[in-house]
Amino acid sequence: MTPQRVKINGASLALHDSGGPGLPVVFQHGLGGDARQTTEAFPPDPRFRRLTLECRGHGASDIAGPLSIAAFADDLAALIESLDPPLVIGGISMGAAIALRLAVTRPGLVRGLCLIRPAWVTEAAPPNMRPNAEVGRLLAALPAMQARAAFMAGETARRLAETSPDNLASLTGFFAREPQADTARLLMAISADGPGVTVGDLAGLAIPVLICGTGADAIHPMAHANALAALIPHARLVDLPPKGADKPAHLAALHAALTDFLKEF
Repeated sequence: MTPQRVKINGASLALHDSGGPGLPVVFQHGLGGDARQTTEAFPPDPRFRRLTLECRGHGASDIAGPLSIAAFADDLAALIESLDPPLVIGGISMGAAIALRLAVTRPGLVRGLCLIRPAWVTEAAPPNMRPNAEVGRLLAALPAMQARAAFMAGETARRLAETSPDNLASLTGFFAREPQADTARLLMAISADGPGVTVGDLAGLAIPVLICGTGADAIHPMAHANALAALIPHARLVDLPPKGADKPAHLAALHAALTDFLKEF
């Protein structure tokens, strides 16, 4: 489906809307991703209508203005204000951080929260984001194929090949992503960023929250999902099968978890 073009905060962004009369759910992609990622991860159920706003520099959206979790959350807030808030929102990895920030800073817009494979808890530049930053620095300094060769020869790639092959596959995909300079800028900026929330903010969340984590994932460690579940009152935690070991099982479990959560609204 061709996305809608929406003008938000001075940028032309792509909005993907699955349509239909179902419960609207704003569901955001991860760093370097786009609406294809959220389409795959979201349950194909007519009871739910998925909306994905591709962030600045992602998918069919322009790269303009600041590149940060806060800026992406501001764009999302403007979209939700144009709909019928409050809405259920969520996302994968960076999308989860955007959704979490919005739930804290604009609580009137959010009635439920889905955090899938979170890559942040509260701190900026967490250690698990260092591989993304490393790829960004290499892309900023070298032609793409040289940057890829340098990365694959390094310790990070060797470690991920043994422990988190799905992460390694995602990271190596960045070396073919165009434009190269924009990819480098995104990876370095977002890897150094954070959701801008505190432990106290998380303790104050009073909405239903679903958190889905998984093992064998160095960039989205299960420890982050566990930490968020411990900090957010009454959060529901689901441990998904590792995506790198069995992607169909991972997606089936994610669809089931989201369906069980969303059907309560």
